[in-house]
Amino acid sequence: MTSVTPRSTEGDTAPAQPPTAVLTDTRPPTKAATGPGDLPPPRAGIWEALRPLVHRLHFYAGILVGPFLLVAATTGLLYTTTPTLEPIVHGQELFVDEVGPTTFAMDQQVAAARDAHPEGSVVQVRPPATPDRTTRVVLAVDDVPEGYTRTVFVDPYTLEVQGALPTFGEWLPVRAWFDDLHRNLHLGEAGRWYSELAASWLWVVALGGLAMWVARVARTRKARRLVVPEVRARSVRKRVLSWHGAVGTLAIVGLLGLSVTGLTWSERAGANISDVRAALSWGTPQIDTALPDADPSAEVQGGEHDHSGGAGSAATSDDVLTAGLGINGALAVARGEGLRDPLQITPPDGPGQAWTVSEVKRSWPLQQDSVAIDGRSGAVVDQLDFEGYPLPAKLTTMGISLHMGLLFGIWNQLALAALAVGLITLIVLGYRMWWLRRPTRALGRGPGPLPPRGGLRRAPTWLAVAVIALAAGVGWVLPWFGVPLAVFLLVDLLLAARARRRIAA
Repeated sequence: MTSVTPRSTEGDTAPAQPPTAVLTDTRPPTKAATGPGDLPPPRAGIWEALRPLVHRLHFYAGILVGPFLLVAATTGLLYTTTPTLEPIVHGQELFVDEVGPTTFAMDQQVAAARDAHPEGSVVQVRPPATPDRTTRVVLAVDDVPEGYTRTVFVDPYTLEVQGALPTFGEWLPVRAWFDDLHRNLHLGEAGRWYSELAASWLWVVALGGLAMWVARVARTRKARRLVVPEVRARSVRKRVLSWHGAVGTLAIVGLLGLSVTGLTWSERAGANISDVRAALSWGTPQIDTALPDADPSAEVQGGEHDHSGGAGSAATSDDVLTAGLGINGALAVARGEGLRDPLQITPPDGPGQAWTVSEVKRSWPLQQDSVAIDGRSGAVVDQLDFEGYPLPAKLTTMGISLHMGLLFGIWNQLALAALAVGLITLIVLGYRMWWLRRPTRALGRGPGPLPPRGGLRRAPTWLAVAVIALAAGVGWVLPWFGVPLAVFLLVDLLLAARARRRIAA
């Protein structure tokens, strides 16, 4: 829940207070009069100790990270329209004019694509997944942006080339444009910082808001208020807060899922997460394309596919497409092994390498099996079944498909759109509460009352140590969580110093 306003426990009319630090307490302890019968001050409970910290962190993150979350939610909402837009915008390339009685052999279809587009080299071929679709022949060329390829679309019934488009993995231009907008705002690698920052903080803001909302509702003993807004509350702010809390509770699972899956392919956090997965043997298995009698110096392992469906295969000469078994034989062997459409065929990328044929169905149930085929004999030299993936690798694959709106088709896309609208609503309501709490008197011009400081000082020692250690560990894995957290701490200390100077004056 992306609230950007703290809640005072004294009601909606609490007077504004000067901002004070919640993360540290720099005041010297006050020595109270003690005597034989005096007892030490009580230690705060776990939630009582954590609440000021969670409250202040939620407040800062809402104000400073909220705009990044708003941009990510808006661009994500636009992205959910692309599965519908793509067939409309690129229908000429995607669909055949008429479904015929028979199709030409795959090598003939590739030859037709190469006659029309002899530039570059073939790195991938995708047979049509349904009878009304065209065959895709993917070329590695130099005159497209980095990370892109050129895909030629061939009518399998007539060998007519129906067009060629620059593609990012399997994404056609319309989806690739919106994908870039969501990932980096078309600013390149520097633009990816914004989306990583949003993903790194979304789970923190959501969990912190949920904890405070549950605690507030628990005090009222009205459980239905968790998800049912208090629409008849007399206070405007209380109504806004009620909507904010209810929407956030309903969206919490989806928001956490978006945050986790978004982090898996972020630049810095994604690399750290991959290292952790590799250390725990949770990585996605890769098929071995090296032939048994190949020169070890020429071995090249199958590359990791990017999340848009691109392959890690290098460019190869057209001669390999017809040498030995050829593309027709490789496809026949794969179908004989039980692989089903949609398929992706990757030619050998060097001497001593095998053909790779992979299932690329990302909707439920997923089909992700792969085989490596010796182009000389047709023998299967390696086989990788999705059922054999480690559970974390399966969950990662499914989570990414879910994040991209592919796992459950139109229902997945509608759910993502609802989540995006919900997150936008949370942010707007949060800023609305902040505006309602603004000081209107001469007590200051800050953003409203802030929680009292010294929460961690009053907490049990083990809890304070655990919080600091957890923040440090998460900050190391997620740099775009750690750096802003340090900034929040610095701002908090500066506000506390200013408040002390005012009190002294």
